[in-house]
Amino acid sequence: MTLRLVFMGTPDFSVPTLRALHEAGHEIAAVYTQPPRPAGRRGLETVASPVEQEARRLGLSVRSPVSLKGAEEQAAFAALRADVAVVVAYGLLLPKPILEAPRFGALNGHGSLLPRWRGAAPIQRAIEAGDTVTGMMVMGMEAGLDTGPVALTQEVAIGPTDTAREVHDRLSAASAALMVEAMTRLEDGSLRFETQDAIAARTGREVKYAAKIEKGEAAVDWSRPAAEIARRINAFSPFPGAWTVLGGERLKLLRAAAEEGRGEPGLALDDALLVAAGEGAVRLLEVQKAGGKGSDAAGFLRGAKVPAGTRFGA
Repeated sequence: MTLRLVFMGTPDFSVPTLRALHEAGHEIAAVYTQPPRPAGRRGLETVASPVEQEARRLGLSVRSPVSLKGAEEQAAFAALRADVAVVVAYGLLLPKPILEAPRFGALNGHGSLLPRWRGAAPIQRAIEAGDTVTGMMVMGMEAGLDTGPVALTQEVAIGPTDTAREVHDRLSAASAALMVEAMTRLEDGSLRFETQDAIAARTGREVKYAAKIEKGEAAVDWSRPAAEIARRINAFSPFPGAWTVLGGERLKLLRAAAEEGRGEPGLALDDALLVAAGEGAVRLLEVQKAGGKGSDAAGFLRGAKVPAGTRFGA
């Protein structure tokens, strides 16, 4: 037995789940994704989302409404007569008529250990906060922001120098496997849900909101503690990319680790990209010059001398 699905997703994070559901033999009645966006330096071209590109490769029907609030769009969605909607990083709010149209409602793949890190940037905020574990959850969707009951969970470790991209990729793979399992359990009637209040009582996890990352957060303040700076660098890699100024040019920081060290914040303490912070020092492990490609510290230093005493920051 297979289910009739509507898949709703947009970025590359969602693609493995769409592919896995298709390979599992489920009938995907339609794929909803964000409309094509301007791309390129001048924004003269429009590019389809990664989900749309994969859906068309698979021969699936694609819909890209700007909003789902209108009665016409809601009627078109209901006419698909889906058993369930699968939502993974779609990017549009789903009104109540959309959530209630499928026979089994909507299931969401969310990349955090709820109720911790509800909201827009759960991966980045988990790394920034120093969490050593995150996870993928399949949850039932309701009107609140990431407040629905949870059915399945897979934990994913966060290493001390893991970047958001690396954690993103692990969670994306976990989402694919977990959602296929959720469909199997939905078919045989064994999918069970636990409220987030019950999860919080059982685990001690408190509600935490993962606020959208603002551009102003990306500039490194070397007066902050080294551990905080390193976590933020890793959390914001590759996007939006933490940065500092070196030799009058912006330098993007892609990976870092906190180390022992003392000195005036923002000054290099050695010739290998160890920079003093307000407390301790930050070892820059991967960086990227403006207009260039990212490289590890050794590769960067082959083309640039950064002796002890060099100042980082404006």
